[in-house]
Amino acid sequence: MREIEITKKEEGQRLDKMLQKYLNKAGKSFLYKMLRKKNIKLNGKKAAGNEKLKAGDCIALYLAEETIEKFREEVKVQEQKIPLDVLYEDENVLLINKPYGILSQKAGREDLSINEQIAPYALERGLMSAEDLNRIKPSVCNRLDRNTTGILIAGISLEGLQTMSELLKKREIDKYYFCIVKGEIKKKEKVSGYLIKDEKHNKVTVSRQKKEKGAYIETWYEPISCKNGFTFLKVKLVTGKTHQIRAHLAGQGHPLAGDFKYGDEKINRKLRAEFGIRGQLLHCGEIRFPENMERCVSLQGRKIQAPLPEKFERVRSELMGDAVWEAGI
Repeated sequence: MREIEITKKEEGQRLDKMLQKYLNKAGKSFLYKMLRKKNIKLNGKKAAGNEKLKAGDCIALYLAEETIEKFREEVKVQEQKIPLDVLYEDENVLLINKPYGILSQKAGREDLSINEQIAPYALERGLMSAEDLNRIKPSVCNRLDRNTTGILIAGISLEGLQTMSELLKKREIDKYYFCIVKGEIKKKEKVSGYLIKDEKHNKVTVSRQKKEKGAYIETWYEPISCKNGFTFLKVKLVTGKTHQIRAHLAGQGHPLAGDFKYGDEKINRKLRAEFGIRGQLLHCGEIRFPENMERCVSLQGRKIQAPLPEKFERVRSELMGDAVWEAGI
């Protein structure tokens, strides 16, 4: 017989989901059979599997150790291959400043991404234990394109994962991006349209007219400075769709500098030759959490900022002839 005590990191999830993670090589049918036969109990009582777990709950496995080991594979934590620039951390959440050229999550088996670096970081920092990692899978909650830099939100507890996912789904976390675009924009504006995705070519188009397969989008932007035919822009995503900022601004006649998919070919060639720029100058530089939060309350009302990458700042400064820019000014 083996007992599992539920900690704060796991509370809130269903018993059956917890069992699937702990006995990760067992099929669902086996787990439900064991629940029906009372070979698995919750707090000494028969359980159905749909119970919500609380910290301090005790799951008893009335199974032979050989059976438990047969259906259980310890999670192997990879060596950390990318040092994380962590802007904020607590027992539930990490806020990570993603560098240029790195994936948020794997697209292929051999890919290197931020997602696989969270567990070894949390383990090293003492934010999670090896046992926690057998019950919770830390993960990024939002995504940035490979060549977009800035703030990634990661959950390292069930509370963190559920709360961040819910806030993002309800659009209650305000996300602000910074970019350099073609043309001089003099006033702030909110624009809307319909985004149509071409899965085959991983590209989107934006229409001002409603389309059958189009997803409604809204983008708010405000110029910070404009000079020499360029604008340094602050953008707020009201909605958050694939390539929304890049395609929407290009459709407005203001493509992002360095964007070889939606941008201006002549400008991009110049940026590549002079600065070695090979991707869009787009940076998620600020996020703001709601003033009232029921969970992950340490983030309540907080504003988190990530400085512009060094190369981004150099391009901005030389193109527009401005002094060093600091977030919030």
